[in-house]
Amino acid sequence: MNVPKRYWMVAGTFLLAMLLYIDRILISVAKPNVVGSLALTEKQMGWAMSAFSLGYALFQIPSGRWADRLGPRVVLTGIVSAWSICTALTGLAFSFLSLFVIRFLFGVGEAGAYPAINRAVYSWIPVRERGTVNGINFSAGRLGAAFALPLLAGLIQWLGWRTCFGILGVIGVGWAIIWFGWFRDHPDQHTTISSVERDYIRRNRQADSLGESSDLSMSMLWRSGNMWLLMMQYFSNNFTFFFCLTWLFPHLKERFLLSAMEASLYASVPLLFGAVGNWMAGWLVDMLYRRGHLVISRRFPASLGFLLSAVGLVFSVYSSTVLEATCFLSLAVMGADMTLSPSWATCSDIGGRHSGMVSGTMNMFGNLGAFLTALAFPYLKDWTSTDEPFFFLGAMLNMVALLCWQKIDPERKVTQPETQVNLSLTS
Repeated sequence: MNVPKRYWMVAGTFLLAMLLYIDRILISVAKPNVVGSLALTEKQMGWAMSAFSLGYALFQIPSGRWADRLGPRVVLTGIVSAWSICTALTGLAFSFLSLFVIRFLFGVGEAGAYPAINRAVYSWIPVRERGTVNGINFSAGRLGAAFALPLLAGLIQWLGWRTCFGILGVIGVGWAIIWFGWFRDHPDQHTTISSVERDYIRRNRQADSLGESSDLSMSMLWRSGNMWLLMMQYFSNNFTFFFCLTWLFPHLKERFLLSAMEASLYASVPLLFGAVGNWMAGWLVDMLYRRGHLVISRRFPASLGFLLSAVGLVFSVYSSTVLEATCFLSLAVMGADMTLSPSWATCSDIGGRHSGMVSGTMNMFGNLGAFLTALAFPYLKDWTSTDEPFFFLGAMLNMVALLCWQKIDPERKVTQPETQVNLSLTS
């Protein structure tokens, strides 16, 4: 069976996305053990969790630029190795300060993952397949985290939390070695790809616009209205979803008085629905695009997703049972994940060969939302003696994001001068 090489590339990024989220969510499952071992307060644990998002956000643009200039082969090999080492080092933390620094560096290491993956997608995947591929890649993280939650809870009880971090670190380095040996930055460089597949990719991958600048400066990005709208809506997405990777497990455990294994099973359900949301949106994006509706193919799935997310967050507040709360939180996460494929596809649309930097910029601002999530939940709960304001704040941000998508234009390149864009729209 002759499997197209671009499918093997997607299989590699799928496994990487799984590992990425398994590494992230381990700190949430290990929270009671880490707090006990290092004598941390809830707020200190919130800062330790948010340290990852801070490092992750700050290095999105540099890592996106590196992916554009050096190629995803070298960049992904380097960053996966770096963050895997930091994953292992987390098991050696001995104080709040050491944990904070290690988690910050872990975030720095993971920062380039999705921008580099998006750069690989731009080079290897035809436009008509990108929605599905983005949906597959993002669903991998949700599936990995969902299935890992109960598994990690059991492993921590068996081997201890420190050993678990070390095991995941070794697995990450193994992936990096295999990726460097097999992957090439462009289909033309892969010696085993067929001429038929290579020509198909060339024909169906968008060409750079004639008016597109050869380089992309930060000033161009900051002048792009599209870029600001994408950043704002992604901030809302991350504020909602990152709750699953940090406080969902302890939230369900404490609110409904569950055991660690029970909480891990319930906390895994929203992640599974997140995978469904990614598949649905990926299919919608490609289906609408093939029918000639580029703008609608990005705008409709994202708008629907943010609406569902807002509804799910609000109704979860009034849930009286763990099953009811899990159902509404699953709706919220499914909706939030429906926005991923159109968001990253739009980065490729407006970024072209600068897709790594454009998606890195969007992801940077989005992860400022993740940074605030890890802090907002414990602080708002402490100030108000209830967790309800957090969920209402998340719902409000989702509605703001929905409005942003009514103005996002995937046909407007970030390198096009605004005057040129206006003329083209009115001609």
